[in-house]
Amino acid sequence: MRRPPLALVPALSLAVLLAGCSATPSAQPSTSPSPAISPTAAATASASPSPSPSPTAAVGPAVRIPGTITGMHVAGVQDGAWPDGNVPFRSLRLWDAGTAWSQVESVKGQYNWTLLDNSVKNAESHKVKDILLVLGSTPTWNAKRIKPGDYPVPGAASAPKDVAAWDAFVRAVVTRYKGRITSYQVWNEASLAMFWNGSPEQMADLTKRAADIIHSVDPKATVVAASTTVRLPGAFDRFFTRYLAALAAVDWPIDVFAAHMYPASKGTTDERAAFIGQVTDALAAASAPDLPVWDTELNYGLAGPGPANPHLAITGATARDWVVQTAFDSLALGIARTYWYIWTPKPYPLLGMQLTNDSGAVQGLRIVDQWAVGATTTGCTDDGSVTVCPLDRDGAPSIVQVCSPSNECIPITGPIVLTETPVRLTP
Repeated sequence: MRRPPLALVPALSLAVLLAGCSATPSAQPSTSPSPAISPTAAATASASPSPSPSPTAAVGPAVRIPGTITGMHVAGVQDGAWPDGNVPFRSLRLWDAGTAWSQVESVKGQYNWTLLDNSVKNAESHKVKDILLVLGSTPTWNAKRIKPGDYPVPGAASAPKDVAAWDAFVRAVVTRYKGRITSYQVWNEASLAMFWNGSPEQMADLTKRAADIIHSVDPKATVVAASTTVRLPGAFDRFFTRYLAALAAVDWPIDVFAAHMYPASKGTTDERAAFIGQVTDALAAASAPDLPVWDTELNYGLAGPGPANPHLAITGATARDWVVQTAFDSLALGIARTYWYIWTPKPYPLLGMQLTNDSGAVQGLRIVDQWAVGATTTGCTDDGSVTVCPLDRDGAPSIVQVCSPSNECIPITGPIVLTETPVRLTP
């Protein structure tokens, strides 16, 4: 099901309008996405110099949009790699950096902190102080069973034989990095057998154990639940409902829920938005507490599932516009953070959407930073035809022009027809 077009209308004067993947006025300078991206049904939103309230106007307390809405993985962060200053993000997720339990304690009782120390220092030196560390996976020596495909080391997906060793590792890492690592995620993609082949109930037990230790050692730290994938419905259904029920049984010890909402390779931002709905529906069905939800790993065009979904490259203006659409979908649909996978110094074949320094996707991150970060919003509503998200940055009295993500602006002279490219209404 296609969601309504999205209109981000700052409280007084600034608006971002998107339809389907994004939006453009009919008179807008052309910034069309690639022909491979199917067009969406056009929607029309009127804009005048003095907009009046409408049934779609959002109502709620004003909150400021933080820079941490955009998170990033950085390939080689443990070895000193870092994006240039034009890649805006305020939170780093440490995964695929040699920093998981199985890699820090590869020898029983011996912690090798070198790569984690390097990663934290690297982030701090670039003024990124919000760091999310993924705690799991299981060291080979502590695995109950070792199966082909375990990642990142043999036995990594196993439930630990000795849970006291898990407790000891969690306590050691939180004690060492108290006040420096701000968030801890219990496990990565625990719905998939290559990352976790124990039961959802065992994962909830590890979650409870970790949360109790983290909250006692560093009360300011955030505990993030194990992430679930969504694009494989069988895996999602088998894991997530039981995990939530087990968390409920131990009184919801976490501070944040997490999911990975990679669409199938041919999927678009619409599919990702639908995945958000599946996650929030599952949370509602479990009577989960009203906690933030983070999408802790995301890209588009990755191969799978199955041979009918080959790898697809998503580049240029299309990538830019999808990143903008994704950020505002997160804002509209209740996802507090979105962590992109993964910045690389040069193109990486696995990724459908490259996050190199000068890629179209990174251009989208700059637009999100320019349009949204630091603005206040009162939330989003929709009337079935358009979604409206007020934003207020400077309180200017009117909107008179419309600008594309390439920062080409034209005066507003009549109705705005929403199509495939996001636009911003400005004073």
